[in-house]
Amino acid sequence: GQSPSLAFEAWCRGESGIATQCIGDGEHVTQVPYAACTGFDPVATLGRTRLTTMDRVSQLSAAAAESAWQDAGLADWPDAAREQAGVFWGTGGGGAQTLERSYRDLFLKGRSRISPLSVVLGMHNAAASHIALKLGLGGECLTHSVACASSAVAVTEACRRIRAGEAELMVAGGGEAALPYGMVKAWESLQVMAPVSDDVAQACQPFGRDRRGLVLGEGAAGLVLESLSHAQARGARIYAEVLGWGGSCDHTHLSAPQVSGQVRALNQVLRDAQLTAADVQYVNAHGTATPEGDPVEVQALQQVLGGHAEQVRISSTKSMHGHLLGAAGAIELLATTLALHRQVVPPTALRGPLDPDRKSTRLNS
Repeated sequence: GQSPSLAFEAWCRGESGIATQCIGDGEHVTQVPYAACTGFDPVATLGRTRLTTMDRVSQLSAAAAESAWQDAGLADWPDAAREQAGVFWGTGGGGAQTLERSYRDLFLKGRSRISPLSVVLGMHNAAASHIALKLGLGGECLTHSVACASSAVAVTEACRRIRAGEAELMVAGGGEAALPYGMVKAWESLQVMAPVSDDVAQACQPFGRDRRGLVLGEGAAGLVLESLSHAQARGARIYAEVLGWGGSCDHTHLSAPQVSGQVRALNQVLRDAQLTAADVQYVNAHGTATPEGDPVEVQALQQVLGGHAEQVRISSTKSMHGHLLGAAGAIELLATTLALHRQVVPPTALRGPLDPDRKSTRLNS
Protein backbone atom coordinates (compact mmCIF):
# COMPACT_ATOMS: atom_id res chain seq x y z
CA GLY A 1 0.00 0.00 0.00
CA GLN A 2 0.93 3.66 -0.34
CA SER A 3 -0.15 4.68 3.15
CA PRO A 4 2.17 3.88 6.07
CA SER A 5 -0.81 3.82 8.44
CA LEU A 6 -2.81 1.35 6.35
CA ALA A 7 0.24 -0.82 5.74
CA PHE A 8 1.12 -0.87 9.45
CA GLU A 9 -2.44 -1.76 10.40
CA ALA A 10 -2.39 -4.62 7.88
CA TRP A 11 0.90 -5.88 9.33
CA CYS A 12 -0.58 -5.77 12.83
CA ARG A 13 -3.40 -7.99 11.55
CA GLY A 14 -0.82 -10.38 10.12
CA GLU A 15 -1.87 -9.73 6.52
CA SER A 16 0.67 -10.73 3.88
CA GLY A 17 1.44 -8.84 0.69
CA ILE A 18 3.22 -11.84 -0.82
CA ALA A 19 1.80 -13.49 -3.93
CA THR A 20 3.01 -15.56 -6.87
CA GLN A 21 4.40 -13.22 -9.52
CA CYS A 22 5.40 -14.00 -13.09
CA ILE A 23 8.80 -12.38 -13.73
CA GLY A 24 10.17 -11.83 -17.25
CA ASP A 25 8.61 -12.24 -20.70
CA GLY A 26 8.77 -14.34 -23.84
CA GLU A 27 10.93 -17.42 -23.43
CA HIS A 28 12.49 -16.08 -20.25
CA VAL A 29 9.84 -16.33 -17.56
CA THR A 30 9.85 -17.66 -14.02
CA GLN A 31 7.35 -17.68 -11.18
CA VAL A 32 8.36 -16.76 -7.65
CA PRO A 33 6.75 -15.70 -4.37
CA TYR A 34 7.17 -11.93 -4.43
CA ALA A 35 5.84 -8.88 -2.60
CA ALA A 36 5.03 -6.43 -5.38
CA CYS A 37 3.62 -2.90 -5.30
CA THR A 38 0.74 -3.95 -7.50
CA GLY A 39 -1.49 -0.98 -6.63
CA PHE A 40 1.11 1.68 -7.40
CA ASP A 41 0.16 3.99 -10.29
CA PRO A 42 3.29 5.99 -11.21
CA VAL A 43 1.45 8.17 -13.73
CA ALA A 44 -1.13 9.31 -11.19
CA THR A 45 1.52 9.80 -8.52
CA LEU A 46 4.36 11.41 -10.47
CA GLY A 47 3.00 12.50 -13.84
CA ARG A 48 3.67 11.02 -17.27
CA THR A 49 6.42 13.45 -18.34
CA ARG A 50 8.67 12.77 -15.36
CA LEU A 51 8.45 9.00 -15.79
CA THR A 52 10.49 8.98 -19.02
CA THR A 53 13.65 9.52 -16.95
CA MET A 54 12.79 7.21 -14.05
CA ASP A 55 13.47 3.53 -13.50
CA ARG A 56 10.89 1.83 -11.27
CA VAL A 57 13.18 2.14 -8.23
CA SER A 58 13.23 5.91 -8.71
CA GLN A 59 9.45 6.00 -9.11
CA LEU A 60 8.85 4.12 -5.88
CA SER A 61 11.51 6.14 -4.04
CA ALA A 62 10.23 9.53 -5.14
CA ALA A 63 6.66 8.59 -4.20
CA ALA A 64 7.75 7.41 -0.73
CA ALA A 65 9.91 10.47 -0.08
CA GLU A 66 7.15 12.87 -1.11
CA SER A 67 4.69 10.97 1.10
CA ALA A 68 7.04 11.44 4.07
CA TRP A 69 7.55 15.11 3.19
CA GLN A 70 3.80 15.76 3.10
CA ASP A 71 3.24 13.80 6.32
CA ALA A 72 5.90 15.91 8.03
CA GLY A 73 3.93 19.06 7.23
CA LEU A 74 6.58 20.48 4.90
CA ALA A 75 4.49 21.08 1.77
CA ASP A 76 4.75 24.86 2.21
CA TRP A 77 8.30 24.93 3.51
CA PRO A 78 10.15 27.92 1.98
CA ASP A 79 12.65 27.47 -0.83
CA ALA A 80 15.48 29.05 1.19
CA ALA A 81 15.11 26.42 3.90
CA ARG A 82 14.97 23.61 1.34
CA GLU A 83 18.38 24.68 0.04
CA GLN A 84 19.89 23.42 3.32
CA ALA A 85 18.07 20.07 3.48
CA GLY A 86 19.59 16.96 1.95
CA VAL A 87 18.77 13.44 0.76
CA PHE A 88 20.52 10.27 1.90
CA TRP A 89 19.07 7.23 0.15
CA GLY A 90 19.89 3.53 0.04
CA THR A 91 19.52 0.94 -2.72
CA GLY A 92 21.19 -2.38 -3.40
CA GLY A 93 20.42 -2.85 -7.09
CA GLY A 94 19.72 0.66 -8.33
CA GLY A 95 18.12 0.81 -11.76
CA ALA A 96 18.38 -2.92 -12.35
CA GLN A 97 15.28 -3.07 -14.53
CA THR A 98 16.73 -0.50 -16.93
CA LEU A 99 20.01 -2.36 -17.15
CA GLU A 100 18.33 -5.68 -17.90
CA ARG A 101 16.09 -4.10 -20.52
CA SER A 102 19.19 -2.66 -22.21
CA TYR A 103 20.95 -6.02 -22.25
CA ARG A 104 17.86 -7.74 -23.62
CA ASP A 105 17.65 -5.17 -26.42
CA LEU A 106 21.30 -5.74 -27.32
CA PHE A 107 21.70 -9.49 -26.94
CA LEU A 108 18.23 -10.95 -27.44
CA LYS A 109 16.63 -8.52 -29.86
CA GLY A 110 19.83 -7.84 -31.78
CA ARG A 111 19.57 -4.07 -31.61
CA SER A 112 22.71 -2.02 -32.13
CA ARG A 113 21.56 0.89 -29.99
CA ILE A 114 19.76 1.33 -26.68
CA SER A 115 17.95 4.28 -25.15
CA PRO A 116 20.20 7.33 -24.62
CA LEU A 117 18.54 7.66 -21.21
CA SER A 118 19.84 4.26 -20.06
CA VAL A 119 22.69 5.74 -18.03
CA VAL A 120 20.60 8.27 -16.10
CA LEU A 121 17.82 5.72 -15.63
CA GLY A 122 20.11 2.96 -14.39
CA MET A 123 22.67 4.73 -12.21
CA HIS A 124 22.47 3.93 -8.49
CA ASN A 125 22.17 7.57 -7.43
CA ALA A 126 19.18 8.26 -9.70
CA ALA A 127 16.54 7.70 -7.00
CA ALA A 128 18.15 10.15 -4.56
CA SER A 129 18.59 12.67 -7.34
CA HIS A 130 14.93 12.47 -8.33
CA ILE A 131 13.91 13.03 -4.71
CA ALA A 132 16.08 16.14 -4.50
CA LEU A 133 14.67 17.39 -7.81
CA LYS A 134 11.05 16.78 -6.84
CA LEU A 135 11.32 18.35 -3.38
CA GLY A 136 13.81 21.09 -4.33
CA LEU A 137 16.40 20.06 -1.74
CA GLY A 138 19.82 21.67 -2.11
CA GLY A 139 21.87 19.99 0.61
CA GLU A 140 23.99 16.86 0.24
CA CYS A 141 22.45 14.20 -1.98
CA LEU A 142 24.17 10.86 -1.39
CA THR A 143 23.42 7.23 -2.20
CA HIS A 144 24.53 4.31 -0.05
CA SER A 145 24.73 0.84 -1.56
CA VAL A 146 25.67 -1.72 1.09
CA ALA A 147 23.49 -4.68 0.18
CA CYS A 148 20.72 -5.28 2.74
CA ALA A 149 22.11 -2.55 5.03
CA SER A 150 21.87 0.19 2.37
CA SER A 151 18.94 2.20 3.69
CA ALA A 152 19.83 1.60 7.34
CA VAL A 153 23.25 3.10 6.60
CA ALA A 154 21.62 6.00 4.72
CA VAL A 155 19.46 6.83 7.75
CA THR A 156 22.42 6.49 10.10
CA GLU A 157 24.59 8.82 8.03
CA ALA A 158 21.77 11.37 7.83
CA CYS A 159 21.50 11.25 11.62
CA ARG A 160 25.25 11.81 11.92
CA ARG A 161 24.99 15.01 9.88
CA ILE A 162 22.19 16.30 12.10
CA ARG A 163 23.95 15.36 15.33
CA ALA A 164 27.12 17.09 14.10
CA GLY A 165 25.19 20.28 13.38
CA GLU A 166 25.86 20.06 9.64
CA ALA A 167 22.15 19.91 8.80
CA GLU A 168 18.85 20.54 10.54
CA LEU A 169 16.68 18.35 8.33
CA MET A 170 17.27 15.37 6.03
CA VAL A 171 15.13 13.04 3.95
CA ALA A 172 16.44 9.49 4.31
CA GLY A 173 15.33 5.99 3.43
CA GLY A 174 15.66 3.56 0.57
CA GLY A 175 14.07 1.93 -2.42
CA GLU A 176 14.41 -1.30 -4.35
CA ALA A 177 12.92 -2.72 -7.52
CA ALA A 178 15.74 -5.07 -8.43
CA LEU A 179 13.55 -7.92 -9.55
CA PRO A 180 14.04 -8.34 -13.31
CA TYR A 181 14.30 -11.88 -14.66
CA GLY A 182 18.10 -12.07 -14.52
CA MET A 183 18.24 -10.88 -10.92
CA VAL A 184 15.61 -13.39 -9.84
CA LYS A 185 17.55 -16.21 -11.51
CA ALA A 186 20.67 -15.07 -9.70
CA TRP A 187 18.88 -15.29 -6.36
CA GLU A 188 17.49 -18.70 -7.29
CA SER A 189 21.05 -19.87 -7.95
CA LEU A 190 21.98 -18.97 -4.37
CA GLN A 191 19.32 -21.46 -3.22
CA VAL A 192 18.06 -19.14 -0.48
CA MET A 193 14.62 -18.30 -1.94
CA ALA A 194 11.38 -19.86 -0.72
CA PRO A 195 9.67 -21.92 -3.44
CA VAL A 196 6.24 -21.28 -4.93
CA SER A 197 3.60 -23.09 -2.91
CA ASP A 198 -0.18 -23.32 -2.62
CA ASP A 199 -0.01 -21.16 0.49
CA VAL A 200 2.17 -18.52 -1.16
CA ALA A 201 1.02 -15.66 1.08
CA GLN A 202 2.77 -17.49 3.93
CA ALA A 203 5.89 -18.41 1.96
CA CYS A 204 8.17 -16.34 4.22
CA GLN A 205 8.43 -17.94 7.67
CA PRO A 206 11.10 -16.17 9.73
CA PHE A 207 12.24 -18.21 12.75
CA GLY A 208 9.73 -20.91 11.84
CA ARG A 209 10.51 -24.59 12.07
CA ASP A 210 9.39 -25.08 8.46
CA ARG A 211 11.07 -22.01 6.95
CA ARG A 212 12.38 -22.60 3.43
CA GLY A 213 14.01 -19.33 2.49
CA LEU A 214 13.48 -15.64 1.89
CA VAL A 215 10.90 -13.91 -0.28
CA LEU A 216 11.98 -10.91 -2.32
CA GLY A 217 9.99 -7.72 -2.54
CA GLU A 218 10.00 -4.26 -4.04
CA GLY A 219 9.13 -0.93 -2.53
CA ALA A 220 10.46 2.15 -0.79
CA ALA A 221 10.16 3.95 2.51
CA GLY A 222 11.18 7.49 3.38
CA LEU A 223 11.58 9.32 6.66
CA VAL A 224 12.06 12.98 7.56
CA LEU A 225 14.80 13.35 10.16
CA GLU A 226 15.48 16.60 11.97
CA SER A 227 17.04 17.95 15.13
CA LEU A 228 14.74 18.07 18.13
CA SER A 229 15.00 21.84 18.42
CA HIS A 230 14.14 22.29 14.75
CA ALA A 231 11.14 19.97 14.99
CA GLN A 232 9.84 21.69 18.10
CA ALA A 233 10.33 25.16 16.64
CA ARG A 234 8.11 24.40 13.66
CA GLY A 235 5.56 22.47 15.69
CA ALA A 236 6.23 19.16 13.94
CA ARG A 237 4.51 15.92 14.88
CA ILE A 238 7.27 13.76 16.37
CA TYR A 239 6.81 10.01 15.98
CA ALA A 240 10.02 8.87 17.67
CA GLU A 241 13.54 9.90 18.60
CA VAL A 242 16.71 8.32 17.24
CA LEU A 243 18.98 7.76 20.23
CA GLY A 244 21.88 5.85 18.72
CA TRP A 245 23.25 3.60 16.05
CA GLY A 246 25.99 1.10 15.41
CA GLY A 247 27.64 -0.84 12.63
CA SER A 248 30.20 -3.58 12.09
CA CYS A 249 31.77 -5.86 9.51
CA ASP A 250 31.94 -9.63 9.98
CA HIS A 251 35.16 -9.75 7.88
CA THR A 252 34.90 -13.54 7.51
CA HIS A 253 32.60 -14.36 4.57
CA LEU A 254 30.79 -12.53 1.76
CA SER A 255 27.34 -13.89 2.60
CA ALA A 256 27.39 -16.03 5.77
CA PRO A 257 26.56 -13.92 8.86
CA GLN A 258 28.56 -14.11 12.07
CA VAL A 259 27.24 -13.80 15.62
CA SER A 260 30.23 -11.76 16.76
CA GLY A 261 29.73 -9.11 14.09
CA GLN A 262 26.08 -8.61 14.97
CA VAL A 263 26.93 -8.46 18.66
CA ARG A 264 29.48 -5.70 18.00
CA ALA A 265 26.91 -3.63 16.11
CA LEU A 266 24.16 -4.12 18.71
CA ASN A 267 26.46 -3.27 21.61
CA GLN A 268 27.60 -0.15 19.80
CA VAL A 269 23.96 0.96 19.49
CA LEU A 270 23.44 0.62 23.23
CA ARG A 271 26.66 2.48 24.03
CA ASP A 272 25.86 5.30 21.61
CA ALA A 273 22.31 5.63 22.94
CA GLN A 274 23.52 5.35 26.56
CA LEU A 275 21.09 2.53 27.19
CA THR A 276 21.33 -0.94 28.69
CA ALA A 277 19.79 -4.19 27.50
CA ALA A 278 17.07 -3.75 30.12
CA ASP A 279 15.84 -0.62 28.29
CA VAL A 280 15.05 -2.54 25.09
CA GLN A 281 11.35 -3.34 24.60
CA TYR A 282 11.08 -4.33 20.93
CA VAL A 283 13.41 -5.51 18.17
CA ASN A 284 12.36 -5.57 14.52
CA ALA A 285 14.55 -8.46 13.45
CA HIS A 286 16.26 -8.89 10.11
CA GLY A 287 14.57 -12.31 10.12
CA THR A 288 14.99 -13.36 6.50
CA ALA A 289 13.65 -16.93 7.03
CA THR A 290 16.84 -18.58 5.79
CA PRO A 291 18.11 -21.68 7.65
CA GLU A 292 21.53 -20.06 8.13
CA GLY A 293 20.59 -16.48 9.00
CA ASP A 294 17.84 -16.78 11.59
CA PRO A 295 19.77 -18.83 14.21
CA VAL A 296 22.73 -16.43 14.03
CA GLU A 297 20.46 -13.48 14.72
CA VAL A 298 18.81 -15.24 17.65
CA GLN A 299 22.20 -16.07 19.17
CA ALA A 300 23.39 -12.48 18.76
CA LEU A 301 20.28 -11.11 20.45
CA GLN A 302 20.64 -13.61 23.28
CA GLN A 303 24.22 -12.53 23.88
CA VAL A 304 23.40 -8.81 23.89
CA LEU A 305 20.11 -8.98 25.79
CA GLY A 306 21.16 -11.69 28.23
CA GLY A 307 18.57 -12.51 30.88
CA HIS A 308 16.37 -9.67 29.62
CA ALA A 309 15.77 -11.49 26.31
CA GLU A 310 12.61 -13.14 27.66
CA GLN A 311 11.04 -9.70 28.17
CA VAL A 312 11.80 -8.30 24.71
CA ARG A 313 9.27 -8.54 21.92
CA ILE A 314 10.90 -9.57 18.63
CA SER A 315 9.25 -9.91 15.24
CA SER A 316 10.14 -9.97 11.55
CA THR A 317 7.73 -8.03 9.36
CA LYS A 318 9.47 -9.56 6.32
CA SER A 319 6.94 -12.36 6.79
CA MET A 320 4.41 -9.94 5.26
CA HIS A 321 6.29 -7.45 3.07
CA GLY A 322 9.17 -9.67 1.99
CA HIS A 323 12.85 -8.79 1.83
CA LEU A 324 13.27 -5.39 0.20
CA LEU A 325 17.06 -5.80 0.04
CA GLY A 326 18.52 -2.28 0.01
CA ALA A 327 15.21 -0.82 1.23
CA ALA A 328 14.78 -3.36 4.06
CA GLY A 329 16.23 -1.11 6.76
CA ALA A 330 13.99 1.80 5.81
CA ILE A 331 10.68 -0.07 5.70
CA GLU A 332 11.48 -1.88 8.93
CA LEU A 333 12.50 1.37 10.62
CA LEU A 334 9.14 2.74 9.51
CA ALA A 335 7.45 -0.30 11.08
CA THR A 336 9.45 0.13 14.29
CA THR A 337 8.71 3.87 14.47
CA LEU A 338 4.97 3.29 14.16
CA ALA A 339 5.19 0.46 16.71
CA LEU A 340 6.71 2.89 19.21
CA HIS A 341 4.30 5.67 18.30
CA ARG A 342 1.20 3.48 18.59
CA GLN A 343 2.52 1.10 21.26
CA VAL A 344 1.50 -1.88 19.12
CA VAL A 345 3.93 -4.59 17.97
CA PRO A 346 3.42 -6.07 14.49
CA PRO A 347 3.79 -9.85 14.54
CA THR A 348 5.78 -12.42 12.66
CA ALA A 349 3.05 -13.94 10.47
CA LEU A 350 3.78 -17.64 10.99
CA ARG A 351 1.60 -20.51 9.80
CA GLY A 352 3.37 -23.15 11.89
CA PRO A 353 5.48 -23.62 15.03
CA LEU A 354 8.65 -21.76 15.87
CA ASP A 355 12.00 -23.41 15.36
CA PRO A 356 12.83 -25.10 18.69
CA ASP A 357 16.46 -24.02 18.22
CA ARG A 358 15.41 -20.45 18.95
CA LYS A 359 15.95 -21.33 22.64
CA SER A 360 14.49 -18.74 25.01
CA THR A 361 14.29 -15.55 22.96
CA ARG A 362 10.70 -14.31 22.84
CA LEU A 363 9.42 -14.16 19.28
CA ASN A 364 6.01 -12.66 18.58
CA SER A 365 3.76 -14.42 16.07
